[in-house]
Amino acid sequence: MTGGGVKVLDTSKLKITDQEFTLFCDYLENACGILLARHKLYLVESRLGRLMKEREIPSLATLVEQLKRPGSRALNEQVINAMTTNETLWFRDIHPYTILNNQVLPELAAAGSRQRLRIWSAACSTGQEPYSISMSIEEFKQSGKGSFGGEEIVATDICTRVLQQAKTGDYERLALGRGLSQERLNRFFSPKGDDIWTIKPELKRRINFRELNLLGSYSTMGQFDIIFCRNVLIYFSTELKLEILRKMHKSLKKGGYLFWGHQSLYLA
Repeated sequence: MTGGGVKVLDTSKLKITDQEFTLFCDYLENACGILLARHKLYLVESRLGRLMKEREIPSLATLVEQLKRPGSRALNEQVINAMTTNETLWFRDIHPYTILNNQVLPELAAAGSRQRLRIWSAACSTGQEPYSISMSIEEFKQSGKGSFGGEEIVATDICTRVLQQAKTGDYERLALGRGLSQERLNRFFSPKGDDIWTIKPELKRRINFRELNLLGSYSTMGQFDIIFCRNVLIYFSTELKLEILRKMHKSLKKGGYLFWGHQSLYLA
């Protein structure tokens, strides 16, 4: 309390009780499937402190109470955006992309009679994965080994903040150095000024970015030849992992491929 009677909330170091942490963990798992272990308490403290200070929310229990109220969509979005992890790389773990280029794309091109290729990048973060897939498709087509009757990459994430960034196709030079070769940078990006590079339109236009909660329905997504679901299921319980994989299996065309973690699975 200041001398003028104005209330000042200091949430730089949140004092969180065990009960409050349990309440918040339950909310987060129900909202987006993310499991928080006790040793992750520091994430709640560091990521929500500023938000709670701006909204003058005095405790984590009060935050959970407000999140459950009708009309709290904006607050829910802010909290989920703050709590989701968005670590990503270009051509992450290169092995899946080697399989994509050398096995999966040639097989689908040979069997598809120039049908449209559809790929889903689940939990696409700031766009590195779908853009890496788009580059792989471009390299495959330019190699003369096959073609398709068009290509669509549906890239989804629950975090609206990273989706907005991904849609721009603009990246700082430092971010481009994380897994992207100089040759691919020169071929697929154009300098935009102030150390910013933007992905070329022909790679960008085959990607459709959409907000999606993996716990929700996939019924409006259609079916896919390939699904990339990598480095996201580690945040879910075993039960939710199985539920998500069952729904993804239904979203795959017959003979489709699921790239899961470091592996690819053939799901006929």
